[in-house]
Amino acid sequence: MNASSPHHEHDEHEEDVFIDESDIIQEINVDEEELVDADEDDDEEQEGEGLIDEADDSLHTFTGHTGELYTVTCSPTDATLVVTGGGDDRGFMWKIGQGDFAFELQGHTDSVSSLAFSADGQLLASGSLDGNIRVWDITSGGLKGTLEGPGGGIEWVRWHPRGHVVLAGSEDSSVWMWNADTNAFMNTFLGHAGSVTCGGFTPDGKLICTGSDDATLRIWDPKSAKSNHVVRGHPYHTEGLTCLTISSDSTLALTGSKDASAHIVNIITGRVVTSLSAHTDSIECASFSASAPWAATGGMDNKLIIWDLQQSLPRSTCEHEDGVACLLWLGQHRYVATGCVDGKVRIWDSRSGECVRTFSGHADAIQSLAASSNEEYLVSVSIDGTSRVFEIAEFN
Repeated sequence: MNASSPHHEHDEHEEDVFIDESDIIQEINVDEEELVDADEDDDEEQEGEGLIDEADDSLHTFTGHTGELYTVTCSPTDATLVVTGGGDDRGFMWKIGQGDFAFELQGHTDSVSSLAFSADGQLLASGSLDGNIRVWDITSGGLKGTLEGPGGGIEWVRWHPRGHVVLAGSEDSSVWMWNADTNAFMNTFLGHAGSVTCGGFTPDGKLICTGSDDATLRIWDPKSAKSNHVVRGHPYHTEGLTCLTISSDSTLALTGSKDASAHIVNIITGRVVTSLSAHTDSIECASFSASAPWAATGGMDNKLIIWDLQQSLPRSTCEHEDGVACLLWLGQHRYVATGCVDGKVRIWDSRSGECVRTFSGHADAIQSLAASSNEEYLVSVSIDGTSRVFEIAEFN
């Protein structure tokens, strides 16, 4: 077609000869430079559109939602099963590579803020800003029950590592625990003076750790609902906690805060054992490595920092173009994935600090990341209303 178009234009010019000067209605002076600019703009637009298409590195995109997405979780037993939730008050169960399958988690009346599978993969809990948690039976796809109690929105939902016990933190400064098999209320944990922004059971299931906007960490006995320790004041955080992660041996809690600091607390004694200071803006995510005495923190200062915990010093600082909203250690824990405000997912080598892969596709900030149980897929959710799946088998 391109080859023939000059001939076509030539024919048109030959016909132009038959137009008489008296047919001219008005003359418009066109600046030739402007014409070139206009053409260039068109070319740039076309090239830009092509780039956006080419730069989608995802192998599957889920577009069932109609609003911003906040949370994603992958089944621990089915490597294709993903659940996403967001600002359209809905959750969806869907499968990687099966675009025709989607099951809607109906019934919430506000944003779905948190999702979690039980350790055996049989049940799913969806927490919402409507203050309720709905428990779903994965085998039947049906609603198993609704857990009520908190007077504010649900910030997070976690399962006991070995049973069908659900724990949730609320904006109303309370923490609640239920038996999901019977929908029975078990305990409420009261003492925080602000929204309970992060928390969970220790991996051994014996204790509960919760962090709050009140700048404290509380360590609880699940049976008595009493605080074993309240960690606050110097040398701890001066502003609200944003994230909390617990070491695999259940001895240490790592917390990050709006105050740009991270601290490691001995869960048994309640003492701050290490303070990690290198970020210059709010820390949004933190995680221990399971294979080395390292940890990773990400923040709004556009940095991912890999820490050597034996030295309490940064092992490497990984610079981003925008804030780091979420992170995940991959596979054997050599690589760390970050989800960023610029819409990119990046894979970092924790040993060298180098960015070894950048995944494009999202058009807005990424809010959450999850990995499939076979560790072959990374799933991200974004404010752009989509969830995307990227292949990460090479980084295990």
